[in-house]
Amino acid sequence: MHNSQILAARIVQQVLHGTTLPVALSAVLDEGGGAPSSVVRGFVQELVYGTLRHWGTLHALFRVLSNRPVRQPLLLPLVGVALYQLMHTRQPPYAVADQAVQAAEVAVHPAAKGFVNAVLRRFRNENEAVLARIAKSPVARYSYPAWWITRLRADYPEIWQTLLEAGNARPPLTLRVNRRRTTRDAFLEALREADADATAVGDDGVIVKKRLRIPALPGYDDGWFCVQDVSAQRAAPLLDVRDGMRVLEACAAPGGKTTHILEQAAVSLLALDSDATRLVRVEENLKRLRLDSPQVTCRQADAAQPDTWWDGQPFDRILADVPCSASGVVSRHPDVKWLRRHSDIPAFVRTQGAMLDALWPLLVPGGKLLYVTCSVFHAENKEVIAAFCDCHPDALHEVPMFAADIPHCGGQLLPSEATTGHNQDGLYYAILHKRV
Repeated sequence: MHNSQILAARIVQQVLHGTTLPVALSAVLDEGGGAPSSVVRGFVQELVYGTLRHWGTLHALFRVLSNRPVRQPLLLPLVGVALYQLMHTRQPPYAVADQAVQAAEVAVHPAAKGFVNAVLRRFRNENEAVLARIAKSPVARYSYPAWWITRLRADYPEIWQTLLEAGNARPPLTLRVNRRRTTRDAFLEALREADADATAVGDDGVIVKKRLRIPALPGYDDGWFCVQDVSAQRAAPLLDVRDGMRVLEACAAPGGKTTHILEQAAVSLLALDSDATRLVRVEENLKRLRLDSPQVTCRQADAAQPDTWWDGQPFDRILADVPCSASGVVSRHPDVKWLRRHSDIPAFVRTQGAMLDALWPLLVPGGKLLYVTCSVFHAENKEVIAAFCDCHPDALHEVPMFAADIPHCGGQLLPSEATTGHNQDGLYYAILHKRV
């Protein structure tokens, strides 16, 4: 276990120094050609994701329990990983502490053994009192940066605490059934036969409750499904595509919405993304789901610069899945909480507005543009749409209608815990009609 704690601590350390979680995972787990087994990799990822979800609390605990400054940079994340295990896993406390002490000796310094042992022993003996002490701090209580809490509280004065707690929940695995390859009932039956506990959600979704390797699930190689949160599965139906339409998807990677559009109708689709590496994932998903065809084009390009890629033929539908803070998907991407800064939001807003301005002239009169973010901040969502409509009198804003049992506020889908049955991220949708 102590090797896994060391790997997890190194990954957490990289994230806290500004590296995105996928990059940090790859850098640590794949270095030197000695990649750990799938079991070890899965355990390390569990430790990393959990530690980052609760980092505000864990960091506050460390400060109270240590009582002195620490100069070894790996020591803080190493103790943080162990505290996460003690608080949120069923691993025996004595084993967690013993292995953390060994990890400190190996990865930090032999003298660090006593320090780590003392900190963890004090937590085990005084945990209720220490937790009550740090709960006075919103950052420690909710495990988000102070600016994030302040913004969310201003945007959602009645439910901000619920949204923060939902973002700290561990999400189950959600899949979308490829209706061109199978039916949901057939897929659910195959999952039952494979001893995978699964339930239906939404129109095409399936929640798999038992943790299994995705490529090992039935139908993976035959393109029966792809991984996609149920909130993202609402994009293609809202776009309302029909056979023969010409469709543009801006910022298409990794391809979940791209493939869903093609499952809905036989359209001519151009999928853009500025990142060539991420665009490869779109192409891989198209191929595995048997949706690649001459009618589908993937192209590396900046959607906000259409003069570099547009052929002059207008589109019937445009999906603008714009860059954003990702504040609505932190349960799946907990590094976002600690990588984002308050100053990032205005920059995202400028990018979002510029992309809308660039794409709008490409839409046919009578066409629809679906604006999408994975943010819950009003500044990136309804405020961007209001500003756009003020400057474009030919734009008519339609607020999507969602069922009453789906947590939402207007076009904003609200993050929800798995117990609601929705397993829903916080995506925002706005439909813009172009007047004829």
